[in-house]
Amino acid sequence: MTTEQTVLAIDTSHHVAVGLARGPQVLASRVVTDSRAHVEQLTPSVRSVLDEAGLGLSEVDLVVIGMGPGPFTGLRVGIVTGWTLASTAGIARHEICSLDVVAAQWGDTECGEGRAEEYVVCSDARRKELYWAQYRGAERIVGPQVSLPSELPDLPTVGPGVEHYADELGDRVVDGPRHLDPAVMAVVGPQLAAAGSEPLYLRRPDAAEPKGRKSALPTGPRLLRGLSPRAPQ
Repeated sequence: MTTEQTVLAIDTSHHVAVGLARGPQVLASRVVTDSRAHVEQLTPSVRSVLDEAGLGLSEVDLVVIGMGPGPFTGLRVGIVTGWTLASTAGIARHEICSLDVVAAQWGDTECGEGRAEEYVVCSDARRKELYWAQYRGAERIVGPQVSLPSELPDLPTVGPGVEHYADELGDRVVDGPRHLDPAVMAVVGPQLAAAGSEPLYLRRPDAAEPKGRKSALPTGPRLLRGLSPRAPQ
């Protein structure tokens, strides 16, 4: 990898977030905060950042894809789109944990200068739960996991989940990044640890295929009763 490669970053673990960078230089970025508009907004967002930079997809060297954790439907949109773009254009891809980007943001900003040695990054998992991971410096040492806010480690906590559960987290909430920045993701993403090709759903989707059809026919004693000969009249 060269430091001057052009990187397209895509993450839909929370919002629609798309960034484009060439080495340390941010070329364009776009965030759509509607967390239920991933299907409609992701492709136009990718097109928008490429157009802003005056580049075509063929000029991208690497696609960095956020693998979550995140809700099933939204996360799947970003992963499949990233994979498809990389495959179609013959571009290398690099899958990462989305929470690692937020951790990198905190370490790369002024507020990160006073960052605790160990801390937690969290995001909204819905169902009154949080996705979270624990870090020591820039290294993820626990997680990602999903649990109730009360079950998070008693450590300074930042990330997208803080705004939804500030009361439950209490004194653990500290100043720090609240959203994943796709511009940062495009710059530092290639250096973050690979997360593998399995999406980090952490739990099953709400909708599930039925295991089998339930018979409406009577069985056992009910069936035998139904087939019993009628008494002579």
